Amino acid sequence: MDTKKIWIATGKTPVYMNLKMVNRHGLVAGATGTGKTVSIKVLAEAFSDMGVPVFMADIKGDVSGLCKAGEPNSRVDERVKGMNIPDFAYGAYPVRFFDVYGKKGLPVRTTISEMGPVLMARILGLNETQAGILQIIFKIADDDGLLLIDLKDLRALTQFVGDNAKEFTTKYGNITSQSVGAIQRGLLTLSSGGGELFFGEPALDIHDWLAFDEKGRGFINILDCVTLFQSPLLYSTFLLWMLSALYEMMPEVGDLDKPKMVFFFDEAHLLFTDAPKALIQKIEQVVRLIRSKGVGIYFITQSPSDIPDTVLSQLGNKIQHALRAYTPKDQKAVKAAAASFRPNPEFSSETVLGELSTGEALISVLDEKGTPEIVQRAFMLPPRSFMGAVEPEQINELTRNCPLYSKYAQAIDRESAYEMLEKQKKQQANAPVQKQPANSPNATKAPQTSKPKTSARSTSVLNKAATSAMNTVGREVGKALIRGLLGSMKK
Repeated sequence: MDTKKIWIATGKTPVYMNLKMVNRHGLVAGATGTGKTVSIKVLAEAFSDMGVPVFMADIKGDVSGLCKAGEPNSRVDERVKGMNIPDFAYGAYPVRFFDVYGKKGLPVRTTISEMGPVLMARILGLNETQAGILQIIFKIADDDGLLLIDLKDLRALTQFVGDNAKEFTTKYGNITSQSVGAIQRGLLTLSSGGGELFFGEPALDIHDWLAFDEKGRGFINILDCVTLFQSPLLYSTFLLWMLSALYEMMPEVGDLDKPKMVFFFDEAHLLFTDAPKALIQKIEQVVRLIRSKGVGIYFITQSPSDIPDTVLSQLGNKIQHALRAYTPKDQKAVKAAAASFRPNPEFSSETVLGELSTGEALISVLDEKGTPEIVQRAFMLPPRSFMGAVEPEQINELTRNCPLYSKYAQAIDRESAYEMLEKQKKQQANAPVQKQPANSPNATKAPQTSKPKTSARSTSVLNKAATSAMNTVGREVGKALIRGLLGSMKK
């Protein structure tokens, strides 16, 4: 390594990645068992050494080994010798563990308002019409500066809007009971699947990812996804929210000598599976624009064909491990992958893709001017950290000793929309019934209690809840909350 490039692999000659071009994004692809995990560990180690914080999702648990020094073995020794790597030494890296379930790392939470209607609709599996009603519910909350914190807040507001749909329809559009019911069913399903843990406070502050150790190395932030990945839609949407929050938070910085951060998106095909065209277009826009904020995104998947062309065309640095072509569809994918490289006259990329051994890859990176270099066949460098998962006790120890532990460990349940609406219900239930005069024509009839006009009632309730939300986030909230490209709340 030097200050401008990092050594990542060796073929006939060493392969270097230009640090200035890391934020031009990348792809690590290949069939199962071909070495993708080792490749992303090598990249994460190199970025950390260069003072670049990293985010990684750990789906199988084996990425956790980054926090522990590797152990000598014959295969690594052979590769070190063959590559002529000077002064190779095993070492541990600065790692912080996170877990949405709070079992294998710092708890990760966000508020409903921060997640936004677009991603919440995806999590809840809503169709276009139902998602539109959810947009209205969020708009009602946003217009009053109301921060929805957890699932019970959204359930309560959804019920409130559904019960008083006529009063809201004039301003916001038609609100059907069927769509409100579908949203409530989705919230119930999410809650029964552990969703209550995901939404609440203290919410994750993405700024905490941008940390460095005493040696100036960037922290590697690992999100344990072994359990989360059992719900692929929830996994991909949660990571998409993190990426969206990162985009909204980071300021424009233009071209830098090195990125501010690198975000690895494992099993990236899940991000695009069954995603509506409008969402894919927004993802493409985020990928295109986030590089000017100094963030590099690296998608990890089995085949480049898993990524839409509009996104794939923006991935400048490519590490392609072996692909297996057993079916016509597989063969087509191999041809497409080979065609994406700048040809090397010494070999056929299409042929080599079926011959690569474990840890070997076709690699194409951007030169200092941003032009793709000729593809090279090379072996990735061995990682310096531990190969495999570390013991849960070590993860727990690192988590408890982390400076962020006191910030995130204990959940907080403040007064918000649910409590305000419940308080309003009790006030209405306890309100005295006004008696009619004895000479009234209706005096002989049973007293009737009519609902107060919702326009006045809803304004009162939402304004009170908005005041609570302002205190919760500790800042002034304007008349309406501002949302970004993917519907996430702007900070």
